[in-house]
Amino acid sequence: MNTVTSTEYDSPIGPILLTFVDDALVRLHVAHDGIDPARAEIAQRLGVVPEPASSTGAALARQLDEYFAGKRRAFDIALDWRLVRGFTRAALEASLEIPYGEVASYGEVAVMAGAPRAARAVGTACASSPFSIVVPVHRVVRADGALGEYGGHPEVKEFLLSLENETVLAEGLRVGA
Repeated sequence: MNTVTSTEYDSPIGPILLTFVDDALVRLHVAHDGIDPARAEIAQRLGVVPEPASSTGAALARQLDEYFAGKRRAFDIALDWRLVRGFTRAALEASLEIPYGEVASYGEVAVMAGAPRAARAVGTACASSPFSIVVPVHRVVRADGALGEYGGHPEVKEFLLSLENETVLAEGLRVGA
């Protein structure tokens, strides 16, 4: 039997609910509408109310702290893909290949996922990602370079991309100094 737990993380982009099945992240939810609705949504999707357990999310919380401080480029956390179906998983896995501080278009990610004509499906996959930030769907942009909506919160996408760009720029300045 699986153990389902959750913990809250206070981030620069708002409260985040981290939910785990055993030790694998099943959902990272930026709770723009509050933690309680986020908890209710994941309980409905999983069919069980997660038990509060800050210890389960401690490693990811540290990694998120490092990411927001510009000291982490990728996450080292097990992912539970049970909420992801079909092409969505291929698109999300492809977005993991986009380097920190860089972007790729929906069409480019479609090619990386093995379905060159599926740019719109990539957009749907990114919008429904249960692993935002950890799986960097914020690095996927429109073909014209426009950011896109990012779940109705383009300011969050802009913040994450700016954070990464500033980190890369600062590292470049240090190397050349």
